[in-house]
Amino acid sequence: MFEIDALTFRHRGSEQAYDFSLSAAPGEIVGLVGPSGSGKSTLLDLVAGFLDPASGDIRLDGRSLVGLPPEERPVSILFQADNLFDHLSAAANVALGLGPRARASDAAVEQALAEMGLAGMGGRKASELSGGQRQRVALARTLLRNRPVLLLDEPFSGLDAETIAPIRDLIGALVAARGWHALLVSHQPDEITALTARRYRLEDGRLIEGS
Repeated sequence: MFEIDALTFRHRGSEQAYDFSLSAAPGEIVGLVGPSGSGKSTLLDLVAGFLDPASGDIRLDGRSLVGLPPEERPVSILFQADNLFDHLSAAANVALGLGPRARASDAAVEQALAEMGLAGMGGRKASELSGGQRQRVALARTLLRNRPVLLLDEPFSGLDAETIAPIRDLIGALVAARGWHALLVSHQPDEITALTARRYRLEDGRLIEGS
């Protein structure tokens, strides 16, 4: 079980205080909705370790993640932008998912690409790929990392309607098959509804379940 327990934070110089509590079971995608500036990105940054909370805890299977640097947290992030290096091949971009000190086997990279429907495309430069293909490469990188907590930060932004559905289905299938715990932030209500059984709304710095 992934748990955020009474996690508090306040940006320097801001009067807005945040107090977050939620949980996500293995294989579950939990939706986060709310207007811009409501704290969705702040929450993801706290989970990823980019920000330090004032108090409270973040736990995975009872183990606290607070205090761990970002690179040591069992967390992967699929951003709104795919964050690929255009001059590198699809395969090289996927291999970067393990970090600069680790080396992924060619077979593992090709398998990850194949599972995302990109078999045989590992040699193509990222700059030559379509928007949907680029997001599949980013998903393949996440698959190779295989971290149990997945943060989905507007993963469908910029994709056309025909591209969104298969990417959404891939994300849902990956989370279920791998038993990941996922948090989805999206401004697209249809995608939140399609992928999540439980949703939280951010209001005045707090999470309200069932919104």
